[in-house]
Amino acid sequence: YGGWDEDYRVPVRVITSRAYHALFMQNMLVPPTEKELNECFQSPFVIFNAGVFPCNRQTEGMTSSTSVAVSFKRREMVILGTQYAGEMKKGVFTIMNYLMPLMPKRDLPPADRALPLHASANIGPDNDVSIFFGLSGTGKTTLSADPKRDLIGDDEHVWHAKGVFNIEGGCYAKTVGLSHDKEPEIYDAIRFGSVLENVVFDDSTGHVDYDDTSITENTRVAYPLKYIPNARIPAKVEHHPKQIILLTCDAFGILPPISKLTPDQVMYHFISGYTAKVAGTEEGVKEPEATFSACFGAPFLVWHPSVYADMLAAKLVKHGADAYLVNTGWVGGAYGVGKRCSLKYTRQLIDAIHDGSLAKLPESEWEEMPIFGLKMPKNAIKDVPKEILRPHEAWVKAGQTPETFQKQAAQLASLFKKNFVDFSDRCSPAVRAAGPKL
Repeated sequence: YGGWDEDYRVPVRVITSRAYHALFMQNMLVPPTEKELNECFQSPFVIFNAGVFPCNRQTEGMTSSTSVAVSFKRREMVILGTQYAGEMKKGVFTIMNYLMPLMPKRDLPPADRALPLHASANIGPDNDVSIFFGLSGTGKTTLSADPKRDLIGDDEHVWHAKGVFNIEGGCYAKTVGLSHDKEPEIYDAIRFGSVLENVVFDDSTGHVDYDDTSITENTRVAYPLKYIPNARIPAKVEHHPKQIILLTCDAFGILPPISKLTPDQVMYHFISGYTAKVAGTEEGVKEPEATFSACFGAPFLVWHPSVYADMLAAKLVKHGADAYLVNTGWVGGAYGVGKRCSLKYTRQLIDAIHDGSLAKLPESEWEEMPIFGLKMPKNAIKDVPKEILRPHEAWVKAGQTPETFQKQAAQLASLFKKNFVDFSDRCSPAVRAAGPKL
């Protein structure tokens, strides 16, 4: 099944030409019981994965030997010319992006319909749910795997009228540079039954070299949720999110490592979906470059981005949630000059969200950042130094001039404004005004 909730799940059948593709989807979908197979598994969506066979480039409209085609009417997906297993899981996510906004009834108010999310999710001991929006390479999988909280899922969820459920039955984590010290939960999940993809290993010993990216930077592992000790199974909760965290990997080094968002800023940055294409997640990308992906998942959206944004806005109004923008990208300068924000620091900032430290800060402890209007802390948070949290100061401490920072900030702001032109006509004046100002 795609989805853990019985009222919303979609039955999926997978037919593959390679055994590892079948095992991959066995890990990534929700396994039905014998009883469910016999009684509930009706009219499944069928994925035909013949990725070892190229498509016919002579076909009208075909531009390469790779084709991933979906028909909602026939409830079918056909994959040709690519053996990348992730195509199957993203196909299921595309199906959910089509169906969920129509459920349970398409004429219900936006707050009461099901919202598909390209996001990870976890839940704390007090049943406070956190949603981590973000594209590949921003930290969704890493930051949601928190030993102090139960994991609901690492990539795809649905927020419906009663709570949140995971679409998937497993996780699909990047393994480049993986070690037990940095990501123990993911490292320990690599065992019998997991599927490693694109990695280099020693034929005689089976030892995997996670630092070897000679095949591709996009090395992966797929494993079932049950391989994570603190995973919530069934992966569904009847609690609404208390924290909304928008993750970005800013290659320009301009956005603060953490900033508090107003409701209008949440909508602006959700629709913008800014991050960087980072080496490891995009073929042919050797250096990060700015990119925008509406709702942090443009390739998988079926309806106009405003449909999903309106639903998110309505749910935030109805249920209330603190919202933050977390930059896991560069500090002290752009890529090539500055350094990527330490994972240790980012985890401490996430901890400060979860333990209430940031929510308790008075307004006097926040300062509005010029141009972008984001509220950033005035002082250190836990062990994260003040100058790390304030991009302008980080640049100056790294030996760069304030003028250089301002020029880079203006350049990034212009990219935001240019991108948002396509969506502004469907947004309120308040949301349009929540973006950067030049």
